[in-house]
Amino acid sequence: MSALAAGSRGAVEAVCVVGALRPDAGSVGTTAIDKRPVDGPVAIGELGLYADVQADRAHHGGPDQAVYAIDAAEAEHWSAQLGRPIPAGGLGENLRVRDLAVDDLEIGACVRAGTALLEVTAPRTPCMTFQRWMGTDDFRARYHERGRTGVYFRVLERGEVRAGDELLVESVPGHGATVAAVYAGARDRDLTRSLVRWADAAGVALHRELEARAQRHLKDER
Repeated sequence: MSALAAGSRGAVEAVCVVGALRPDAGSVGTTAIDKRPVDGPVAIGELGLYADVQADRAHHGGPDQAVYAIDAAEAEHWSAQLGRPIPAGGLGENLRVRDLAVDDLEIGACVRAGTALLEVTAPRTPCMTFQRWMGTDDFRARYHERGRTGVYFRVLERGEVRAGDELLVESVPGHGATVAAVYAGARDRDLTRSLVRWADAAGVALHRELEARAQRHLKDER
């Protein structure tokens, strides 16, 4: 699909923070993937939503993964596939978004969520904790194949967000490298180079996984 343009609008269906830490078979031994919707405004700071946490901070959280958003249409897809409801927060998301296909946002697009300004940094990479949480032995592979894994944001302007707030795409870089395209094009050198050129021109740092990919591609071409 084509990239979303500036001026595109949607809505926040739910705002979710960790409900409870859960035991997990991974190396950390616990997970904060159990997100649940909250009422009223929630403050968003540099590291994400107030009262939200990450258990595995080596791989999750930090400024470039401060807020994670999922398209409600994707939750509905997986609900149909799994034959059970997936409530808000059920995919580990902070924001469940309606009427804005977030996977079609370009890396670097700026989105106003409530009074906060967020910048798209990267797609989600599904992990084994996510698979265990979803309760099937093949969910990670199926989620990967689907290729619409949701969006990580960094926070450019602190603010507040609540369910029902508008989402507004305020600006887009115009390079065409959407979240979905970047996720699908992990070995696409042209796509990676376009991101590097944009980041250099804009004076911004790529998400660490995208930067590592770029460095591998540049090394291979020497």
